[in-house]
Amino acid sequence: VAEAATKQVDKVYNRIMVTHLLMDDAQENRVAGAVGFNVRTGNYHVFKSKSTIVGAGGASNIFKPRSVGEGMGRVWYAPWSSGSAYGLLIEAGAKMTQMENRIVLARFKDGYGRVG
Repeated sequence: VAEAATKQVDKVYNRIMVTHLLMDDAQENRVAGAVGFNVRTGNYHVFKSKSTIVGAGGASNIFKPRSVGEGMGRVWYAPWSSGSAYGLLIEAGAKMTQMENRIVLARFKDGYGRVG
């Protein structure tokens, strides 16, 4: 996917933390772009878009763990998944539904991974 994307655009922006979605003044409930900054350099970027996909993943550690002792604080999911994308969408006015279904893990025969 990354290779195909680089062939279609002039420049690829990596390591950008999007802080706000920009709403279209002319059309209600439409995102017109985004504002973010590079997490390494601190440079701010403003992006204009015809369409927007928020694919930033879910959130870890949003529920109290049942683990005790040595297992306390350990997570199966990525600990850096803060759920910040949810905030972007809520602030933009999106209706959030089925939030209890955070992630669906693919299972393979004889594979290692959490069940459920």
